[in-house]
Amino acid sequence: MASTSLSFSLLPTEFQSPRKSSKLYTPRVRSAAIRPRPITASISEKQSVPVPPPIIISPSDEQPTKLPIRKIPGSYGLPYLGPIKDRQDYFYNLGRDEFFKSKIQKYGSTVFRANMPPGPFISSNPNVIVLLDGKSFPVLFDVSKVEKKDLFTGTYMPSTDLTGGYRVLSYLDPSEPNHAKLKQLLFFLLMNRRDKVIPEFHSTYTEAFETLERDLAAKGKADFSGANEQAAFNFLARAWFGKNPADTTLGSDAPTLIGKWILFQLAPLLSLGLPKLVEEPLLRTRPLPPALVKKDYQRLYDFFHESSGFVLDEAEKLGVSREEACHNLVFATCFNSFGGMKILFPNMVKWIGRGGVKLHMQLAEEIRSVVRSNGGKVTMAGMEQMPLMKSVVYEVLRMEPPVALQYGKAKRDLIISSHEASFEVKEGEMLFGYQPFATKDPKIFEQAEEFVADRFVGEGEKMLKHVLWSNGPETENPTVGNKQCAGKDFVVLASRLLLVELFLRYDSFDIQVGKSAIGSSVTLTSLKRASF
Repeated sequence: MASTSLSFSLLPTEFQSPRKSSKLYTPRVRSAAIRPRPITASISEKQSVPVPPPIIISPSDEQPTKLPIRKIPGSYGLPYLGPIKDRQDYFYNLGRDEFFKSKIQKYGSTVFRANMPPGPFISSNPNVIVLLDGKSFPVLFDVSKVEKKDLFTGTYMPSTDLTGGYRVLSYLDPSEPNHAKLKQLLFFLLMNRRDKVIPEFHSTYTEAFETLERDLAAKGKADFSGANEQAAFNFLARAWFGKNPADTTLGSDAPTLIGKWILFQLAPLLSLGLPKLVEEPLLRTRPLPPALVKKDYQRLYDFFHESSGFVLDEAEKLGVSREEACHNLVFATCFNSFGGMKILFPNMVKWIGRGGVKLHMQLAEEIRSVVRSNGGKVTMAGMEQMPLMKSVVYEVLRMEPPVALQYGKAKRDLIISSHEASFEVKEGEMLFGYQPFATKDPKIFEQAEEFVADRFVGEGEKMLKHVLWSNGPETENPTVGNKQCAGKDFVVLASRLLLVELFLRYDSFDIQVGKSAIGSSVTLTSLKRASF
């Protein structure tokens, strides 16, 4: 998601999964206790697909609203005091979800005015128009209506000293010349290395599961989140750059280095669980000094500079300097992609773990049956024959999208509609959407707050247009002219591979879930090896 607001991934159109309607899922029960054959990996051959041009929607294309025009409710409060009060409620007094719920109840609207962190004294203007339903939220994707320049982290932007002095792709608006060049470079990277994705995922996550099994045997529990971080970086380095970090001076240090570097960018937006009187002055009076992670970042940069020569050669052909391209590769791999896997994969294990043994056995049966029928190979085409597995991935992305916050600045005067009313937005006003509310909109999804594993099976596939985690609907594709996650389909592919590897190896598992500054902390308490 290298090009979207706090998004975490990358992939060109060659990785897109064909979206065909399938019959309603009915799990089959097999009695034969046959283990799947050893897995070999391949990627189905597809013709190269050119990146389509952006679709520009002119104001004349818009349909006039039939809903009543309502003044946007809410207030920003007094200067300094209003933003600080909202910040206190957001982090400490209420918590993020309750902060938004309380304002919906107060104003009787899913669209209202409020202040978003960090506010004083880091952000010069924390005032936003909040969009909390599935109808109003998608305006944030429309680059004919909203500008995305320097809005990746919202109402403030970290120092470019953290990215080599460059504004990387995530902070560029599509109207800026380098946006298309850098996004095209990421498409090139993934197209060039697409045949390595499945085999390297199998290799790195086999190592991770073996580590977890040893820890579980020795300690009675195993830290999935920690093992996942090491596996995720190793997978990305091997698959995209053909380099095993363990064979370099980087060794196994990358997850720790990346964690510190990301903290220095996102600290004003996070709560670390410290006492308020410590956390507020530490994180929200001024940005943490980039100089404190300069050496850590240099180690990451050196690894990518030494490993990505073929990508840097392509960058020069596109008119981007090797240095700027390398800083973008660091960001796209470490912040967007690694950061996404750090959040998404534990969330997947959490939701599926809570789904219980019946769901686990249905997934195991479906996955193993298809792999057997494909001669023991894991392929993209084979995974298209796993409707329940695919649905589970989309449902996790709906329930807990790795990109929670989205921003856009109105390019002109707009009319934005919720389900109940329309609202006038003035040019230059900041729009903000909290995605988990949009993707759990009860006016769009039945049982919106519940994890429904087969929600997107069969006729349910038509609801994928409301799955929005990638800075765009799941039914649309990233282009060089939009801000949809460049690797939208790569994230889906990697998530599917995690479930395939998990349920080829295990019948079921148990978990404990804890809190983390970013995402969830998941500990495995049991793993039941495959019995059929």
